[in-house]
Amino acid sequence: MLVRELTFDGFRNLHPGRWTPSEGVNILYGDNAQGKTNLLEACWLFTGGRSFRGARDSEMVTFDRDAAALGLRFYAGGREQEAAIAIRQRRQVSLNGVTLPSATKLAGHFCGVVFSPAHLSLIKDGPEGRRRFVDSAYCQLKPGYVGALTQYQQALTQRNAFLRQCRESDVFGTAQEEMLEVWDHSLAAAGTRLTIAREHYVRRLQPLAAEIYSGLSGGREQLSLAWDTPMVTDGVAPADIARQWLAILQSARRADRAVGHTTAGPHREDMRIEIDTLPVRTYGSQGQQRSAVLALKLAEATLLQEVTGETPVAFLDDVMSELDTSRQDYILNHIDGWQVFITCCEPSTALKNTAARVFHIKQGVISE
Repeated sequence: MLVRELTFDGFRNLHPGRWTPSEGVNILYGDNAQGKTNLLEACWLFTGGRSFRGARDSEMVTFDRDAAALGLRFYAGGREQEAAIAIRQRRQVSLNGVTLPSATKLAGHFCGVVFSPAHLSLIKDGPEGRRRFVDSAYCQLKPGYVGALTQYQQALTQRNAFLRQCRESDVFGTAQEEMLEVWDHSLAAAGTRLTIAREHYVRRLQPLAAEIYSGLSGGREQLSLAWDTPMVTDGVAPADIARQWLAILQSARRADRAVGHTTAGPHREDMRIEIDTLPVRTYGSQGQQRSAVLALKLAEATLLQEVTGETPVAFLDDVMSELDTSRQDYILNHIDGWQVFITCCEPSTALKNTAARVFHIKQGVISE
């Protein structure tokens, strides 16, 4: 997987133009707010995912423009390919000249892994970010998973709307009970696919992340991951998991009606992250939390490579300067031979690598 050329017009603060990176390590340096992260974000959108900064599509368009246009020439699947993204209120995308129905359909064609200080929220914040991490990573492995996520979210939205309606009207009789039963079956069926996929992914991620964390910590600590779900899944058929979810949804109906939304389901699941059997969110130091996130992201990249046979592009956004030399070396050795993009304020603080190609970014203009 290689980025050959990126073109941009009307995207954030980037001055309209094109950029041809090296096939190896690329260092993007400059002062803060000059456009370094914007460049990585533009590349990242071609994975089919949302902005790794949590931005809405419309927020990525330059202030005085109505739309932005991005183009990517890349090598994947043994051939040269091209993709384009037009951003207005939402993204419109094409791949090799064919218009795609949604931006998520790019998933699996161009693969990348991004490391950003914002990813510390994986540890520090609530379960939503950890679910999003697992879902986003799995979508790159199995692009069809996007459909399962969409189906579940639609069923959840409809069930919540119905619960709010019942709460506001203060009416709940046989007709409402029967309608809620329909939504419960839909939610249980769609949710089962999510639970199975998430647990499967985390099980595959666990040994890779544990090995990487051991390398980052010098073998002094042990990282463990597990998918936290109320379902009994070992040796259980999908139909039986669906029945479990249905029973939980039915038992929560009274509480759901009282609050006007669905209080149980896969949208409440979480990934358990522990160091030496203790929750890293509660007991981990800043350094341990950072290393845990790096282990997760490197494991994501490694698993992506193992499953797809493609080496993902690595985007390291302002993370290398926060690490000591041994951790820098471990990361770079782990992704040796990959195409890598590193942002920093000063190249010397990010990487001692004479083979790297260095680019300076100032006020959205890229120069060597």
